[in-house]
Amino acid sequence: MKTGKSVVAAGHELTAAAAAEILEDGGNSFDAALAAVCMAFVAEAVFCSPGGGGFLMARRDGSDQVKLFDFFVETPLKRCPASEVSFFPIHADFGPAKQEFHIGLGSSATPGVVPGLFAMHEALGRLPMKRLVEPAVRAARQGFPLTTFQAYLFTVIAPILTASEGVSRIFAPGGKLMVAGETFRNEGFAETLEWIAEDGARLFVDGDVGQAIVAQSRDLGGHLTTDDLRRYRVVLRDPLVWPHAGATVALNPPPAASGALIAFGLAYLEAAGNGSAVDALALHAAMTATNEARGKHGEGLAERLSGGVLFEEMRAAWRNPAAYRGTTHISVIDADGNAAAVSLSNGEGDGFIVGDFGFMLNNMLGEEDLASGGLDAWREGMRLSSMMAPTVILQSDGTVTALGTGGSNRIRTAILQVAVNLLDHGMSLEDAVMAPRLHVERDGTTSFEPELSEEAVTAFNALGEKAHAWPAQNLFFGGVHAARRHGDGGVEGAGDPRRQGVARVI
Repeated sequence: MKTGKSVVAAGHELTAAAAAEILEDGGNSFDAALAAVCMAFVAEAVFCSPGGGGFLMARRDGSDQVKLFDFFVETPLKRCPASEVSFFPIHADFGPAKQEFHIGLGSSATPGVVPGLFAMHEALGRLPMKRLVEPAVRAARQGFPLTTFQAYLFTVIAPILTASEGVSRIFAPGGKLMVAGETFRNEGFAETLEWIAEDGARLFVDGDVGQAIVAQSRDLGGHLTTDDLRRYRVVLRDPLVWPHAGATVALNPPPAASGALIAFGLAYLEAAGNGSAVDALALHAAMTATNEARGKHGEGLAERLSGGVLFEEMRAAWRNPAAYRGTTHISVIDADGNAAAVSLSNGEGDGFIVGDFGFMLNNMLGEEDLASGGLDAWREGMRLSSMMAPTVILQSDGTVTALGTGGSNRIRTAILQVAVNLLDHGMSLEDAVMAPRLHVERDGTTSFEPELSEEAVTAFNALGEKAHAWPAQNLFFGGVHAARRHGDGGVEGAGDPRRQGVARVI
């Protein structure tokens, strides 16, 4: 633990370095987080882009008030006839398993990232936006070696990165997917970032980029129109605040589903604990109970929660269709105690570059859970629900923790376990992130990493075909990137190696 410093944790060395550069230049946590977001568009392009959505959980120095900036995607205002829409399946190759995704212009929801950037900057930023984009512009223009992890992700979604000439030009030049060690650059996107800083959010509405989004959608089979871009609004929300083990946990509120589900798990552990240690078996029971409560719309176990408040939160979240797509996360806490937890997602991308601007729109409408009536039956003009869970934990001794993760529907269980490791077991931040994890699906399938207790492993293996023992830590279980500042000024950072995370103290 280091004293009197700032700390950042992120999913790529360049992402963390961008935040560090801005902190060293006098920016606060929010400036650093915005710079890291812009760099993530470049260095973690598989996970995020200006064509997607996300959330910022923000806590200002000296305040117990935490706010959530919701800039997640929305369904289009008007659905086009299926016969006119570009919407088709591809299969992502995860090695042992393949997963079907849908891409094409018809898979793109209204993006919120760029309006989010400027809403957050206006409310919380200190340095000019032109300064914040500089690290990302430099990296996109000069290029950098592709990491092993990012190259692996390219292979997973290879059908998306070769779906059109424009996207192939960036990710598979010459018709060959880029490999680790090769120099990745995106000069068109470098110019786009500079324009964003110059022209603001209007560039994505009435400006050149917005016009290109609308023209592409009109000509190539999408739903988005100028009205979608003009009517989009960033929403400032009060977080779902839940007490646990003497701490206050600020969670992503509805319409996101994650916060209520994490709070339910914490409440279950407290109600069922009777003073006993929270071990892997207790976590398995909590995850199973949460799945059951979710499936029954909160009946049963939800009644154990005071006043039924969380039950209503869960019901509110279920009113919105959910998107569980690929995600990355950035956590920053500066020397003053400002804390930022930012989660971002572009799904996997729709397979088409917007004009010559160097980025894809999201493919969030390709989510299987969007509507019970099928992938073409989503409700119009709605903010999608999300499992993303940027979280801030405040403890009575002044300790502040910012954390979040990617990992689709494993996000909530990863955050639950790291929170328990910190608050119930008193682990250091690195130990809390590194500890072995488990995850329980709705059908009872239990996945677990090695090094759990012998008792837990025996119990899980007894589930037979519903037991899935992983041979090593894996990105399946998320990548919790976390930053922590103690009441005495000491800081810790943890970048999850499951997703090649990096932590830096500045």
